[in-house]
Amino acid sequence: MIRTVSQLLRLTQWIKNLFVFVPLLFSLHLFHQNYFLTVFFAFIVFCFASSIVYIINDVVDREADSQHPVKKNRPIPSGKISIKAALSIAAILVSIIIIMLYFLPMMFIYSITAFLSLNLFYTFVFKHIVLLDIFSIAAGFSIRVIAGAFVINVEISNWLLLTTMFISLFLAVMKRYSELNLQNSEAGKSRKVLSQYSLEFTSQLSTVAAAAVIICYALYTVSARTVSVFGTEYLIYTTPFVVFGIFRYMFLVYMNHEGENTSKIMITDLQMILTVILYITTIVFIVY
Repeated sequence: MIRTVSQLLRLTQWIKNLFVFVPLLFSLHLFHQNYFLTVFFAFIVFCFASSIVYIINDVVDREADSQHPVKKNRPIPSGKISIKAALSIAAILVSIIIIMLYFLPMMFIYSITAFLSLNLFYTFVFKHIVLLDIFSIAAGFSIRVIAGAFVINVEISNWLLLTTMFISLFLAVMKRYSELNLQNSEAGKSRKVLSQYSLEFTSQLSTVAAAAVIICYALYTVSARTVSVFGTEYLIYTTPFVVFGIFRYMFLVYMNHEGENTSKIMITDLQMILTVILYITTIVFIVY
């Protein structure tokens, strides 16, 4: 039962909420206990909020998911958990979030409200509209970063925010590409919007998004504000890790036909794991 509930909550997807820590990493407060605990508290709120969204999405999409070669094994479409039980769990999470928000600043509350509203609109409307679906996913990641800045009251560079937006778009487009591949090979038709995409179109979009990520991040590292805040120009040397990470992800999607599950790649591919570790270590070494 515990395993089934954890699958319902999509615990492996909580890794996406680590974007909340981005402003902390670049705020010069990473090793300040109060700042870290505050952001960690915010991270937990986003984890519960994202689980609520996943539950509602699974309830709404249960019929379509039952025809998908992988999603059919999820707790709701497989019948392991009833709709009533799933919604009850979601209600409990809502109650916990309301209590936790009492200890967080108002701007963060606005952010988590925007996150939940966006994802509800995505579930019922946006995911059926071509392009708006991937932009909605990207907006969700951007909200996480903005919320991470609000919760500790720090400013965030516009270049860093743009980098987040484009990397989110990149991941969303790669997901659509993988879903198209799966649909073509195994006839897994769980998204109506896929009929409006093609492998060639998503490939072109991913190339544009990948280039935008690299350019925006490189400009962030050499911007006058970044050099002034950190007192160094060495942040440019973290760019190769970003470039390699993007290229490695593209390799896994195009050559190994992975990418439908972003979180799985990030926690199972050794080269991606090492790239992230080396990137964060280098950031800490240069900045702190």
